[in-house]
Amino acid sequence: MTIKQRYAAVIERFAASMPSPETELHYDTPFHLLLAVILSAQCTDKRVNMVTPPLFEAYPTPESLATATPDDVFPFIKSVSYPNNKAKSLVGAARTLVERFGGEMPSDIDSLMELPGVGRKTANVMLAVVFNRAAMAVDTHVFRVSERIGLTTNSKNPLQTERTLIKHIPEADIPRAHHWLILHGRYVCKARRPDCMNCAIADLCRYFNKSSKDMQ
Repeated sequence: MTIKQRYAAVIERFAASMPSPETELHYDTPFHLLLAVILSAQCTDKRVNMVTPPLFEAYPTPESLATATPDDVFPFIKSVSYPNNKAKSLVGAARTLVERFGGEMPSDIDSLMELPGVGRKTANVMLAVVFNRAAMAVDTHVFRVSERIGLTTNSKNPLQTERTLIKHIPEADIPRAHHWLILHGRYVCKARRPDCMNCAIADLCRYFNKSSKDMQ
């Protein structure tokens, strides 16, 4: 199977099984999505969704959070990973949004990455989810699953994975592909024990085919 054939077949299967995939983070505005994505770093979406409702109620806008301090925010997020650093990032991001962008969410990756707590992955999530841009956010699931399936080969870092995926996935499918790979990695192609027997793309997967041959 050529790499072009593998991409086409994987995309076709995912499109059939998950036609409208969405982020599992709960949010009501782009600003609140930004807060949730910052909080989700090295933390589960389930945990983030537990802490964000009161946080969002207390700070509905960038302006409201910009006047707070990290100490004000900490009680809302103390159960997530790295709460001290994330409290500083949330307040810093809100202040930067207000001071540099008039409280509006920027729509380009460079401006988004000026916000405290926002790296390339978070910026790409915002571009894909909020603006439906052809942006590929590479987290640990996407990095692992892309390599295991065979969409990438010996990828050394998330940026290399991002560039390879964008090169081979049709532009219109890239925002969905980000969610396809995350959800597949979260529920099927798990890190320690991939559920190959219940995988819709097992016959297309480099890892599964190699494992099957090794067992013969």
